[in-house]
Amino acid sequence: MTLHRKLSIAVLALVVAGGTGFTSGAGLSWQLTDTGSTARFRGLAPVSAKVAWAAGSAGTVLRTVDGGRTWASVGPPEAAELQFRDIEAFDARHAVALTIGNGPESRVYSTSDGGASWTETFRNDDPAAFYDCLTFSDRRHGLALSDPVGGKFRILATRDGGRTWQTRPTSGMPDALPGEFAFAASGTCLVSSGRHAWFATGGDATARVFASKDGGWTWSVSDSPVPSGPSAGIYSLAFRGPGQGVAVGGDYAAETSAPDGAAVTRDGGRRWTVSRTAPGEYRSGVAWWGGRTALAVGPTGSDVSWDGGVTWRRFDTGSFDAVACTADGACWASGRDGRIARLRR
Repeated sequence: MTLHRKLSIAVLALVVAGGTGFTSGAGLSWQLTDTGSTARFRGLAPVSAKVAWAAGSAGTVLRTVDGGRTWASVGPPEAAELQFRDIEAFDARHAVALTIGNGPESRVYSTSDGGASWTETFRNDDPAAFYDCLTFSDRRHGLALSDPVGGKFRILATRDGGRTWQTRPTSGMPDALPGEFAFAASGTCLVSSGRHAWFATGGDATARVFASKDGGWTWSVSDSPVPSGPSAGIYSLAFRGPGQGVAVGGDYAAETSAPDGAAVTRDGGRRWTVSRTAPGEYRSGVAWWGGRTALAVGPTGSDVSWDGGVTWRRFDTGSFDAVACTADGACWASGRDGRIARLRR
């Protein structure tokens, strides 16, 4: 997988340039915050209604502790030429962030003082590896996903909160399809819940979901009904416990048309069913918002599902790449041109 191909995600057609726009009567809208940045934030890690982190282009990491009224730029200076695509935060002081790229451009940084200082805890030394996203099941246990190396996806693991990382053996990983890869679009191509983890793919004729029940040591894989191709497939996953999951995607090269671009599972990813009414356009991020409610975002708008991903309804026309919700019910979205917003209803 070439860096050019991966970074093409960062140059999506700029169809939607404005703010937010309420369109459906669903009672929801995004309230933009003033970040003072022009970076594109594909990495998003809200902790609560007050605390949130975002990571993006040009090595930019922002943090707020007052609900988005003010943002501080806290990224590691040595990463200024790199592209952050994922960040996982545990509180206002502790976070782990991933940069993407071939070889040494894929790195992991960790902070324990709110971004005042960062430690580089992993630098990829394999020119064939390209890391896409991170997930943490708790404050100590985390995984990172690389595109296939030697015909198999590669898993990196930590047991100490991201301070050290080990490459997992690939003996428990099914073979990748020719041309199959994951999308570094919103930091949610890899997700976890307890000992369970999942990652989604595209690039070949079939978009697939890989699942692990043992913390990422062994994996099974299932086909999905989401269309796949050179720039199409599943871009984002969200699971509510080990059973109920939602997948969204499409084709970033044809972002206004994504038939069958969303699917649901109730058995942990073994079987997937196309949503009865999908968003209909490319979506790069999805998140659960308590109960059976889910949110999906993309460059052409945002959608809500009140029934666990079976049906979707547009509620906003602004451009976002990532969405995440917190335990206290706060939902955040982030994207290009420094856009970070809070959900209002």
